Amino acid sequence: MEFHRNNLDRSNSLYLRQHGDNPIWWQEWSEEILGEAARTNKPLFISIGYSSCHWCHVMAREAFSDHETARYLNSYFLCVKVDREERPDIDQFMMDYIIRKTGSGGWPLNVFSTPDLKPILALTYAPRISEGGRLSLMEVAKKVKDFYEKGGTVPPFRPSKRTPKTVPFERLEDHLMHIYDREHGGFGRAQKFPPHSTLLFMLYSLSFKESQGLREMIIGTLEAMRLRGLNDHLQGGIFRYCVDREWNIPHFEKMLYDQAMAVWYYSLAYRVLGKEEYGDMAYSVVKCLEKSFSSEGLYLNSIDADTDHVEGGTYLWRYEELEEILGEDFSTLKGVYGIYPHGNFEGKIHLIRRNDMEIEDIEKKLLDIRDRRPQPHADRKYISGLNGLVVVASALASEYLESVELLETAKDTMNRLLEKFWVDGKLVHSMSNDLMVKNCFLFDAAACLLALTMLSESDVEWMGPMEDMLEYVKSFKKGGGWLESSSDDFLPVPASWYDNPIPSSISLAELGIARANMLLGAGISPASYRAAHNYDAYNIAAMLRNGVCPLLEPVLP
Repeated sequence: MEFHRNNLDRSNSLYLRQHGDNPIWWQEWSEEILGEAARTNKPLFISIGYSSCHWCHVMAREAFSDHETARYLNSYFLCVKVDREERPDIDQFMMDYIIRKTGSGGWPLNVFSTPDLKPILALTYAPRISEGGRLSLMEVAKKVKDFYEKGGTVPPFRPSKRTPKTVPFERLEDHLMHIYDREHGGFGRAQKFPPHSTLLFMLYSLSFKESQGLREMIIGTLEAMRLRGLNDHLQGGIFRYCVDREWNIPHFEKMLYDQAMAVWYYSLAYRVLGKEEYGDMAYSVVKCLEKSFSSEGLYLNSIDADTDHVEGGTYLWRYEELEEILGEDFSTLKGVYGIYPHGNFEGKIHLIRRNDMEIEDIEKKLLDIRDRRPQPHADRKYISGLNGLVVVASALASEYLESVELLETAKDTMNRLLEKFWVDGKLVHSMSNDLMVKNCFLFDAAACLLALTMLSESDVEWMGPMEDMLEYVKSFKKGGGWLESSSDDFLPVPASWYDNPIPSSISLAELGIARANMLLGAGISPASYRAAHNYDAYNIAAMLRNGVCPLLEPVLP
C-alpha cells in the first residue's frame, strides 16, 4: 500500500471516491492500515459517513480540502475513510462511543483512536476555521496529538451489552403520549425523523385493542409525514428527516430503508384505519422505489441530498418560475400548496401541501419539468439486509392492499437477493460494481429471515431457504447474547437493541425466529417488553411471542 497518497481513487465505494481528490492521505479500512499504525505508533483519524449525506459533502469541500489541515493530519495521523454502509460494525462501535461520551451522534462521524483501536475523542462536523465556539478540525487534531504524545491514558472502550430494562405493557402507551408532539405530530420538540418502529408498534397494538390515544398519535404523525415537507409530493417517497419540529424542511437524501418502512406502515395503516389516503401513500412510495431505486432486480441504497453541490437543488422552485410555468393554474397550485414569494428554503420553495385536493395534471406537469433537471446521484450499492426489508414490506403490503403485483415483486426480489448474496451458507453484506463486501452481519441475516417467513406462509417452496436462514441467524448468538459481527480486521461488535428509527438487528432476529418457529410448529417462549420509543420493534416481537399480536397473517395465494 502507498501510505503517502490518497488511495480512495482506487475504491469501489461511491462515498470513498467522493473524497478521492482531498489532499488528505486517506486510506480504506484494512488490516494493513492497523499494522502500519502499530509499526509507526501513529494514532488513527477515522472519518465515517455515507454517499448521500449532506454534511459529509460539506466537510469534504471545507476541512478535508484544506491543504494546511491535510498537511497536519498527514504528518501526525494515519487517516482512514469508512463507508458506514459497507462497514456497519465499525460505524456502530464508534457511534456507540460518541453517544456514550457526548449524548448525541451523527454523520460525518470523526474519531481519533490509538493504533489498537482505543477511541481518544470523537466529534461530528468540524469546520475548516474555528468559529462560533466550534473548534476547527486542525485545532482538535492538535489537542489530540499533544495528548497522545504526552502519554495520556486511553482506556479500552467496550460497547454496551446491557439488556434494556423490562417495562409493563400497560405503561408503553403512556410513555409515548408523554413525548408525543400534539401540535405537529411525531415525537420530541426538535428535528423530526419518521418514527418507523414506533408507528408499527402503535398500529399493531391498535389492531387488537382500541385506544383513542394510540389513534391520535398514529393519525397525527402519519398526516404530518404525508402532507408536509417529508413527502416528495410529485414523485413519491420520503426524505430522511426534517430539520424542524413542524415537518417543513427536510434533508433531501432518500434512503432505501425509509422507503421500505413507509410502505410497511402506510399499507398497515390502510388496513387498520381504513383510510384510502394511507393506501395511496403506500403506493406512492412503491412508485418511488420502482422509479428511483430499482435496478437489476434489486434496490439501490440511497439517493443523494445534493445536486451539483446544492442541497435539494433538484426539488426546489422559484416563485416566478412556478408562476411562468403554470399560468392560470398557478392560483390552483397556491390553493393546494403553501406557495409564498419569499419561499420557505433559502428563498426558494419546497412543496408542502395544505389539503388533499387533487391536482394530478398540474403535479405531473411539474414532475416532467423536474425530471429534465440535473438529478442527484444514486449510490449504486446493494445491501442484502435492506433489500430484505423491501421484501418484508412488499409481502405485507400485498396482503394489506390486496395486491398480487406486490407479492410478485417480493418473490422476485428475494430470488435475486439469494442468488447474489447467499454464498457458501453465508449471507454477504453488500455489492457495488459487481464487487462484494463479504463481511457478514446479523442485521442482514435477520431481515432476510423475516422476509422468508412472509413468503413461506403462502408457498412451501420458501420453507427450505427459511430454515437455512434460521440456522444462520442463530449462529450470531454467542454466550447468551447477540453479536452483530466478528470480522478479522475489527473488534467483535455486540448487536444493538435500539429500534429508533428502524428495527434493530436484535428485534429483527427475535421477530424472524418467532415467526419461523410458528410456521414450523415449534414452541415459542413469552417475552418481556422494553421501553417505548427506543425498543418498539422488539415490543412487536414480544407481542407476537405473548400471543397478542396478529402478525402471522397469510399473504395472498
